[in-house]
Amino acid sequence: MGVWRKWIFPILRIVAILAIAAALVKLAFFADPASADGPAVPTGTITDPVVPVVRGTIVNDVSVDGTISADPAVPVKAVAAGTVDELFVAQGATVSAGDALFDIKVETPRDPVETTGPDGMVTITQPKPIVTYEKVLAPIGGLLSSLTVLHGQTVAIGDVAGQVAPPTFSVSGSLAPEQQYRLLDKPTEATATIAGGPAPFTCTGLTITSPIAGQTADPDNPGDGSTGSGTTVRCAVPGDVTVFPGLTAKLTIPAGLAEDVLVVPTTAVDGGAQTGVVFVVGADNAREERQITVGLSDGSQVEVTGGLEEGEQILQFSPNSTEQPLEEGCVDDGTGTVICGGFVR
Repeated sequence: MGVWRKWIFPILRIVAILAIAAALVKLAFFADPASADGPAVPTGTITDPVVPVVRGTIVNDVSVDGTISADPAVPVKAVAAGTVDELFVAQGATVSAGDALFDIKVETPRDPVETTGPDGMVTITQPKPIVTYEKVLAPIGGLLSSLTVLHGQTVAIGDVAGQVAPPTFSVSGSLAPEQQYRLLDKPTEATATIAGGPAPFTCTGLTITSPIAGQTADPDNPGDGSTGSGTTVRCAVPGDVTVFPGLTAKLTIPAGLAEDVLVVPTTAVDGGAQTGVVFVVGADNAREERQITVGLSDGSQVEVTGGLEEGEQILQFSPNSTEQPLEEGCVDDGTGTVICGGFVR
C-alpha cells in the first residue's frame, strides 16, 4: 500500500494533468480546419404567418370614454319689438314649458285720419296707436337661471332676455374618425357605465355630430370665432338615474351583431370599410392579392361578405400594414388599447 501511495497515485495524477494540458493546447492552436472553411450560413427560413378563413361571431360594440354634463340652458328670446310691461316670475324660479315669463307692450301706429269740416277745411288727426301685449313663454321646463330684462326696457325681436337651465343630464364623448365606419347604421341608444356609480343604464336619443365648416360654437354669438373640433357622441341620462356633472363614464354603443359568418383578422385586411384587400396563400405558397367586401368589425376581426371562401389561407398580416403582431396572450380591445394578461400595455 505504501508503494501505491508513494509512486503509483502521483504518477497517475501527472499523466492526467499532461493529458488535459495537451487537449487544451490542441483546442487553442490546432482547431479543426473544417470549422474555418467559411462563415456560418443559416439553414432555417422565415415565413409569414397564415390563418384560415373561418366562421365566427362579430359583436360590433364601440366603446367611448365619456363625461356626464348638465344639458345646456335654452335662451329666452323676445317675440316682439316693444317695451317690457310686466314680469311674471323672478330669476331663480322653477318654470314649466309654456309658462309666461313676462309680456311686451307693442304699440302699432294707425294711419292718419282726414276729416273735412262744414267750412270745407280739411283736418288731419293722428289716432292713438293700437296697443297689444305679447307674452314671452318659457321654452322648456327647468330653472330660470337668468332674467336680464327690466320693466319699461325696450327690446327687439330675438333679443335674449334670459336662460332656462333644464334639470337633465347627458353623457358625451369624442368619437375617433375610424370608429365612425362602425356606426354607419346610426344607433339610437347606448349603455353607460359610471365607475363607483349606479348600475349600468341605457341612455337614449343618441346623436353623432361633427362640426360643419363655418359653424360657430355659440349660434347666438356668431362673432365669437370659435368652432367645434372632432366628432361628438351624446345621449340622454334617464331622469330616474342620479348623476353629477363631471363624472366619467364608459359608453358602449351596440352597432350590430353578425353570427356564423366568415371572419378574418383585421390585420390581414388593407382597408376594412365596406371593401378591402387580402393576400391569399395558395398550395404552392404563391400569394394572390384579392379584393373582398366586408361587413361588421369588432376591432380585431372583420366580417367577410364576399371574395373569400371558408378554409382559404390568407396572410395574417398584410405586407402593406405597419401594424406590429401582438405578443402571445395579448388582445386588442378594438380601440387600439392592447391588453396582456389583464394589464393595459
